[in-house]
Amino acid sequence: MRRDVSLEEISDGKLYEANDMVKADCQDCAGCCDCCQKMGDTVILDPLDVFRLSRGLHKSASQIMEEYLELDIIDGNILPHLRMAGANEQCMFLNEQGRCSIHAIRPGFCRLFPLGRFYKDGGFKYILQTHECKKQNRSKVKVKKWIDTPDLKNYEKFVNDWHYFLLDVQEILYNTEDSQLIRNLNLYVVKQFYLKPYEEDSDFYQQFYERLDEGKKLLALAEN
Repeated sequence: MRRDVSLEEISDGKLYEANDMVKADCQDCAGCCDCCQKMGDTVILDPLDVFRLSRGLHKSASQIMEEYLELDIIDGNILPHLRMAGANEQCMFLNEQGRCSIHAIRPGFCRLFPLGRFYKDGGFKYILQTHECKKQNRSKVKVKKWIDTPDLKNYEKFVNDWHYFLLDVQEILYNTEDSQLIRNLNLYVVKQFYLKPYEEDSDFYQQFYERLDEGKKLLALAEN
């Protein structure tokens, strides 16, 4: 999600890498679940998030989308985000004890929080957001330990390539007045990367990059 603010306004001003220590550890939250409530449409999911949920909950991607997610326009793209529900507008996966019921398969946004990503020059660094988590006296933890994601190198490459692909899609969406093209392109992204089943016994990243290659070819045609 794009933000028209300076790095200093939202972070401690530092850029971090996976092996750096950062003051993000909130000691298991100690009963706090503020970041799981009133998040609106900000908890955006990428294709790996939906794949993990689908596999972990033994439901199809279509079922995951229908039961737990909502589609909204995010920076021009139509993308899924976690649905907030109830009087507290809380995440659908927050249990009665105020704990995450899907912690092992939680989305990348949740794994990252209160960290964020700062994209520049075709890559990204991590940042520590200073106004997002109300927990005081957080302790230092290594970034890669905090993110808690297997095969971090490939995961970071996937996150980066997905981000810049969406930027390429946005570029076309922002520069056309063809409503049919806008609709078709947004539907293509949702169907191709989220709803089309991934084989569980095959490498997710390999399947994703096959689809990404096709997507890039489609963008090239759309630009001409």
